[in-house]
Amino acid sequence: MPSTRSGSPQYPGRRIRRIRNSAAAAFAAAAVLVTSACGGAAPDKDADRAAAYKITDKTPAAAGNVDSFTWSVYAEPTTIDYAYSFDFPPNQILANVCESLLRWNPDLTTSPGLAASYANPTPTTWVYQIRPGVHFHDGTVLTAADVVASLSRNLDPATGSVWANQYKNVKSIDKTGPMEVTVTLAKPDSTFNKYLAAGPGTVESAATLAKSGKDYGNPQTGVNCTGPFSFASWTSGQSLTLKRFDGYWNQELKAKSGEVKFVFLADATTRVNAFQSGEVDGGWMVPPNAYAQLGSTQAGKLYFGRNTTVADEVVANLKGPLGNPKVRQALLMATDRKGIVKAGAAGVGEVSDSLVTDNLWADAPPATREALVKDLPKYPYDPAKAKALAAEAGVNGQEIVIATSPLDSQTTIITQAIAQAATAIGLKPRIDSLSAEKYTTLFTDPAAREGIDLFLTFWYTSITDPLDMFASLETGAFSNYGNWSDPAFDAAVEKAVGAHDPAEHAAANAEAQKIASRELPWLPLYTLPVSVFMGKKITGVQPSIAYLYHPWAAEIGARG
Repeated sequence: MPSTRSGSPQYPGRRIRRIRNSAAAAFAAAAVLVTSACGGAAPDKDADRAAAYKITDKTPAAAGNVDSFTWSVYAEPTTIDYAYSFDFPPNQILANVCESLLRWNPDLTTSPGLAASYANPTPTTWVYQIRPGVHFHDGTVLTAADVVASLSRNLDPATGSVWANQYKNVKSIDKTGPMEVTVTLAKPDSTFNKYLAAGPGTVESAATLAKSGKDYGNPQTGVNCTGPFSFASWTSGQSLTLKRFDGYWNQELKAKSGEVKFVFLADATTRVNAFQSGEVDGGWMVPPNAYAQLGSTQAGKLYFGRNTTVADEVVANLKGPLGNPKVRQALLMATDRKGIVKAGAAGVGEVSDSLVTDNLWADAPPATREALVKDLPKYPYDPAKAKALAAEAGVNGQEIVIATSPLDSQTTIITQAIAQAATAIGLKPRIDSLSAEKYTTLFTDPAAREGIDLFLTFWYTSITDPLDMFASLETGAFSNYGNWSDPAFDAAVEKAVGAHDPAEHAAANAEAQKIASRELPWLPLYTLPVSVFMGKKITGVQPSIAYLYHPWAAEIGARG
């Protein structure tokens, strides 16, 4: 095995996971685990035990209320302003405080939220009836004006909302009745309404937005929304506390805990130790190398849930050796993805030849889902065939740069395996280890990607629709980091955007998937479930990626 450095897991464009381990320890772990996985050594018993996982839809219901519980978050948010909240840390907090017009449920369906109902009277018109009797945390009453003010921020270039792209087809947002808001689109957009169950649909008090101005969402000001918990305090560098909102409108999701304290624990080992000791009561995104340990502890229970995430290598430079799709195909075929899952994810995951998970095809007709399996290009692990394909494409010792960052062992192992695969097909890989902060800029600054051929992301979708992923790869899209362009792919995406009919929409998405899986602008590695640990004091959460927009903390109460 070639030498390695540590790596960093990255999330959708700007979703960075700051799990800090000793770089030296991670290096050693990667070398041992990848060698074992690739070389046919004795099976890793811990990985085998962890791999025996199952998806849990609901944990045991709470037996009663608790005064409070403590929850770990791997990094401190920079803000909880919804216009800039696109990362795991702020979103898992904000999901319990601010609500959207619609709601993304743990089973990945969508239902009414602050909009009690909605209609689509014309292909370019969406009309929302605002739920009456809803109060903000300061006691004021929700109105249509609040909805217009909140949604309109995403249209304002001065705001610079991270959700601006989801509003690209919006012409106007108007109050059309005391409790009615109408959104007019420039052209039909099959995903716009779906996004209103996520960050783009967040509703805040118009008066609070006006009063707080640029201080909105910071540690001193916080937010004033309608969720089951209200913002209480934020001690920078340490913790953020929420308190139960007794005036909450939805009795089914009324919080069972009087308080939730989020503590910022960047170090993965510290976080796992805190679970074991009971210092914290739980947390999302459990480090994979602790699955076996936490799966058998008496201190609590580890659960896995529905996810929309795929681990991918982003091809950032199409002007180098990876500009030839045959080389990208060869690199994927030479990558021991089963070995990565076993060594890097403790066996908890499935090799994927697609950039999206099966969960996103729930609305597709059976015939389309059958065709997906049949039409999807496959890339079984075959180093010899991969090397021949690369030679056919003219690969002969060219250098490629793989960016990474010293954060956790999972990414170290992935980076190591990709470097091995590159070597196997005749490329000369060079691993460039960046600071976490600099790695983040790969997703936001084209200049930061100069000289980088590949970097890792764990990409999830915010809606139950493959289009959320495929639209990111359209020509000119912000997240199309390699500036890949394929007219047939663009046409399929645009057809899906304009198609409301489920069969037509799914067929267009399927065409986009087929092209993306053949051309490989990103290399899909594996899917993985959501992980969550809860100590023996609490229960009730529904494990699901929807925790980024669903008020999951409200369901947590006392274990019986």
